[in-house]
Amino acid sequence: AASRSQGRVLHRSRFAAQILISAPEAVQILGEPGGVVPHSRDDIERRMRIAIQHKSTPEEAVAAARQVRRVELFRIAVADLVGGLPQPEVGRALSDLTGATIQIALDVAIDQEQRRTSAPLLTDLLVVGMGRLGGNELGYASDADVLFVHSPRVGADEHQAQSQALGIVKDLQRLLSVPGPDPAIGLDADLRPEGKNGPLVRSLDSYRAYYDRWALIWEAQALVRARPVAGHADLSAAFVDLIDPIRWHGAGLSSQDLREIRRLKARMEAERLPRGADKRTHFKLGTGGLSDVEWTVQTLQMEHAHSYPSLRTTSTLPALTAAAQARLISSADAADLAEAWQFAAHARNAAMLYRGRPVESIPTDAREADGTARIMGLPPGSGQELGEDYRRIARHARTVVDRVFYDNPPA
Repeated sequence: AASRSQGRVLHRSRFAAQILISAPEAVQILGEPGGVVPHSRDDIERRMRIAIQHKSTPEEAVAAARQVRRVELFRIAVADLVGGLPQPEVGRALSDLTGATIQIALDVAIDQEQRRTSAPLLTDLLVVGMGRLGGNELGYASDADVLFVHSPRVGADEHQAQSQALGIVKDLQRLLSVPGPDPAIGLDADLRPEGKNGPLVRSLDSYRAYYDRWALIWEAQALVRARPVAGHADLSAAFVDLIDPIRWHGAGLSSQDLREIRRLKARMEAERLPRGADKRTHFKLGTGGLSDVEWTVQTLQMEHAHSYPSLRTTSTLPALTAAAQARLISSADAADLAEAWQFAAHARNAAMLYRGRPVESIPTDAREADGTARIMGLPPGSGQELGEDYRRIARHARTVVDRVFYDNPPA
């Protein structure tokens, strides 16, 4: 049975085959009972901690942790390919795996800093997941969007603490981005205050001062999916306490806020869709694609989460379910949005599994479309049907987006 499922996996997925070449030991999971059930984050961290023991350099330690990550990536891919793992579970498993890897690499970077200075740490650190990582919705090709936060310890000089935090964060980014047999983890901090012009890492007090004075509506929206993923537990709780009143604003959204959100969305559609891309089939930025659904859901969250605590989630589908239960959107509209979001996420992951590299639209090549469709559970020869299904489902979702997001006046 193991060899049969191995053959099926390798035949259908270049991504899984590439991982197996770089981590041949991963093949043993196919013969284990429960071998294709993704492991919990705690279990992954425990195995990574064992793997990094007695490594003499930070680079060797993180390489050992990433070896554990390769086996887990293979496990998730196989569960997706032959175990029928639902897409929300794929997203959660990939997010847990990335969170665990960031935590271990952060510990290694902190340990290196303490050995270098032979002095107590001056500040506590936190990595906050944003975007798909914060939403527990990572795909196989997703970057990790993050914010870096630190909090100087009692008695520490603030400038020295800031300098130390910056050094640790840069080490963390370097250690995770080293090219290796597994895909590197790029930590993208562009959603931070002031974007690329702002400091890479800020103290909690600095975030507080910034958000008090300058928080723009797009920043409040970005914080809807903010979720601590690694670092100091008390700082994690303090950061969530700081951002909750910003993202779940007591006054909801003003008509000016709503106009600004719609303007930003329209601008993103006009500017970011790659030249030559088909608007009807682009997974993220196309009509009825991932961004359409997410912006609609996040706007409902920002408008109503102060009144409906069930909306206070960083994940798209649970937020959509909560909005329908609160009758903020009809169950039929919610179903159309959920179907489009899941179809786009599934197709994007399936295309990556098939080709072994990121794919941003329904494949136009018949063979690639067919391979993607088969991974999604459609019969052989369904490539053309995949494109037709996608366009139809996305079109229905866009009708809902036009009505709920673009035309709906604030409550």
